[in-house]
Amino acid sequence: MKKGFLLLMCCFVFGPLAAGNHSNPLVFGNNRITLITDGLVRLEYAVDGKFFDDPTMFAYDRSHLLDTFSVEKLDGNRYRIETGRMTITYTADGFPFGAMNFRIEFDNGGEKPSRWTVRQSAFPSKNNLRGAIATLDNIDGRTELDEGLLSRDGYYMIDDTGKERLVDGWIAEPSKAHVQDYYVFIYGTDYRSALRSLGAISGRAPMNRKYMHGAWYCRFYNYSADDYRRIVREYREHDFPLDVLVFDMDWHTMDAKVGSGHGGRLSWTGYTWNRKQFPDPAGLLAEFRKEHIYVPLNDHPADGIRPHEEGYDGFMRAMGEDPAEGRSLLFDAGDRKYMENFFRYALEPNEKIGAAFWWLDWQQNYIQPWVRGTRMRHLPWLNHLYYRHSLKDGLRGALYSRWGGWGTQRYPIQFSGDTYASWEMIAFQVEMTATSGNAGCFFWAHDLGGHYNGDDPEMYARWTQFGAVSSSLRVHSSSSAPDRRPWNEVWGRQATESMRRAYHFRSEMMPYIYSSLWQVHREMVPLTRALYIDYPRVEEAYRNPQEYLLGDLVLTAPIASPGKGPDRVAEQTVWFPVGDSWYDLFTGRRFEGGTKHTVSAPLNEFPVYVKGGYPLPMQPYTPRMATARIDTLIVRCYPGGPGADNGYELYEDDGLSLDYTRGRYALTPLRYRLSDGGLTVTVGAAEGEYEGQPAERSYRIELPGLSSRAVARIDGRRTKISVNDRGMPCIDVPRRSIRRPVEITLTDPYQ
Repeated sequence: MKKGFLLLMCCFVFGPLAAGNHSNPLVFGNNRITLITDGLVRLEYAVDGKFFDDPTMFAYDRSHLLDTFSVEKLDGNRYRIETGRMTITYTADGFPFGAMNFRIEFDNGGEKPSRWTVRQSAFPSKNNLRGAIATLDNIDGRTELDEGLLSRDGYYMIDDTGKERLVDGWIAEPSKAHVQDYYVFIYGTDYRSALRSLGAISGRAPMNRKYMHGAWYCRFYNYSADDYRRIVREYREHDFPLDVLVFDMDWHTMDAKVGSGHGGRLSWTGYTWNRKQFPDPAGLLAEFRKEHIYVPLNDHPADGIRPHEEGYDGFMRAMGEDPAEGRSLLFDAGDRKYMENFFRYALEPNEKIGAAFWWLDWQQNYIQPWVRGTRMRHLPWLNHLYYRHSLKDGLRGALYSRWGGWGTQRYPIQFSGDTYASWEMIAFQVEMTATSGNAGCFFWAHDLGGHYNGDDPEMYARWTQFGAVSSSLRVHSSSSAPDRRPWNEVWGRQATESMRRAYHFRSEMMPYIYSSLWQVHREMVPLTRALYIDYPRVEEAYRNPQEYLLGDLVLTAPIASPGKGPDRVAEQTVWFPVGDSWYDLFTGRRFEGGTKHTVSAPLNEFPVYVKGGYPLPMQPYTPRMATARIDTLIVRCYPGGPGADNGYELYEDDGLSLDYTRGRYALTPLRYRLSDGGLTVTVGAAEGEYEGQPAERSYRIELPGLSSRAVARIDGRRTKISVNDRGMPCIDVPRRSIRRPVEITLTDPYQ
């Protein structure tokens, strides 16, 4: 510490300093200032002058330090620190950081600089744009969301003081001498920079296994192996895609005799297969895996491994206990030995026979709120342990669990809980899905249709449409609610056809969705994001919580109210962001950016709009949307304005492994150019490689709005313009190497 302080003072003698002199962090006795990004600063005060850089559950990544800044010594013991985004004025008076000795000035779009001091974060902000919530269990409509990182104030502070550190991968007690540990985010109206800063200190969201963003089926019901086989068969027969088949709690035995239990029974926790219902679980899971259907298992771990479990004897011996005594060890997530053996004897036997991942359905916070010996709640710690456990055999981590607060973006995908079915719940989930990204909660998989009740076919169809433009299309319900299989006779033909169209839409959009997931990982920008993230200085972007962007190119406003007439025509208000034209994906209708409309949609359509003048990557419908190889790439281009010249990149990888972290993925550049000479659509050569990559593929260029006078050429050779099964003009490019670019040119493309 003394060496760093002397180095800092020497730098002051020579005036302003910047990168390369190793002066970051800046130490002033018991105070330390760490510049993490140009808009994120860490403020620490330790009475013994001892600081720490161990990770915490929030501040997990200590590898980022800003290397371009300046420090200027002012009069007395005052200093000015400039990062380009913020100006810090600090008086080194030996006291903790407060309103008198520390301030930050920054641009928030006003005539004068805005200011942050510690005092301003002592009160709830009226301008916070909200974030996520741990669970919607038993909620029926709107409820209060936690604060998010983004605020119209242009700043946010996260107080990490007194939080447990992670030392050698495990919980360690906080230091009592470490009395301040603040993370101040300064971003003004640049919300994307705030989210990048979150990734810099807290860790970026990883790429999920691709299938987790496909179609899921789940029900809390006492199904047998043959029941699940029939469900898979019916998905195929009724022309619905399926990627994930969840086994809820009844996969395991229900004969526990001891424990705390939950919900009126002792058997929520369990790890031994019910052999009456599943005589050959390994064979069943292998059967489904062969069809590219992945099976996660529900897990309520609160009662640990009890005497009735198959793994009990081995577990007790590993813990140094005599299994003959029949004792039950209390679940202890804070004990490394306990958790290592718990994973070994409870989870791993099921993983070895084919369980894809775990649905960590932790509901016992009212019984065991805290990890023993700490003030850390169970949920975030278990999310951390389970996800870390899943990182093996070269696979990406995989977990389905409730939101555990700051840092949980490292452990996707999130379960929003057991909700009641109502129109109010759909409307609230739409808003929550958009704002949750403000806290790093990027991926919800909701109980579409609601967990409880919910027998309204129209409501279920609209909820399904919302799922089709969400992170995952997942249905789930309790045993007392109607089964959510879309062809269930309770829904009727009209709703079933509507849902089939939504499922097919999701399948066709997977190349775009997966490319957008790469953007989430790379840039920490939400997949489903509120409009103000992309349009922060447009007031209308803050006034329409019922709509959001799905990636860069798609706008959606899911319907959350009943319609009228035999076609159940419903209305929704949509503001179309400025600077572009937007096209209804179902009807082709054009809407000018910067306008607001009340749109209507019958039950078999829903408000989805594509930005004009951009290439949108799609695929033909496939019942395995997340695992099927793209042998034909569809590039749909809605008309752009004069001079439009826009690109988009198709992202591809193997969908399962961690190879993407080592650069094993492919990017294919797509381009749309409109000029006086005509229209050019280009599919560039794929760059990069990965396991299972196709060497060749064909292309279909879809051009809604194309003039009948248009003349098309592929690489300079004239070709015909056909019409697809939806009446949309298109140009088919025969199969060719993905390393060979293709250029489609059209004269007189639009009337």
